Amino acid sequence: MNIIVAVDKNWAIGKENKLLVSIPADMKFFRSTTTGKVVVMGRKTLESFPNGLPLKNRTNIVLTKDKNYKVKDAIIVHSIEEALEELKKYASEDVYVIGGDSIYAQMLPYCDTAHVTKIDFGYEADAWFPNLDENEEWKIAEESEEQTYFNLEYSFVKYVRK
Repeated sequence: MNIIVAVDKNWAIGKENKLLVSIPADMKFFRSTTTGKVVVMGRKTLESFPNGLPLKNRTNIVLTKDKNYKVKDAIIVHSIEEALEELKKYASEDVYVIGGDSIYAQMLPYCDTAHVTKIDFGYEADAWFPNLDENEEWKIAEESEEQTYFNLEYSFVKYVRK
């Protein structure tokens, strides 16, 4: 299974249920990587999308404790165990965990690849991703050249479980 995330230099990922920054190349990478695949997210992540609708051209699996939660064109599950059971229907390499922070933390142990857009800037935030640079179970497999968007520097880093 894969995780895909954009983090700032402190591994922050969001504030008030919004991304910290929108970088067009990162959005394009996310779209091209996840289109045609399975995306796993929490309810708040889904609700942060335009009109709160599932992502097009993907199988959307939404994790929520709310037993009455319904969303057209999404599969709703109510626990990590239920999510893992549902995910057995799909090829592991086609599954991407896309947030938010609690879903990332709960699903990370089941993932073997992490696609991390690292942004060299520190934002004010209220949600974080586990720091893979400090986790001895993970190592960097690939790293892009540093890129810039206006005055922001960022790179695409692929981590793999050792």
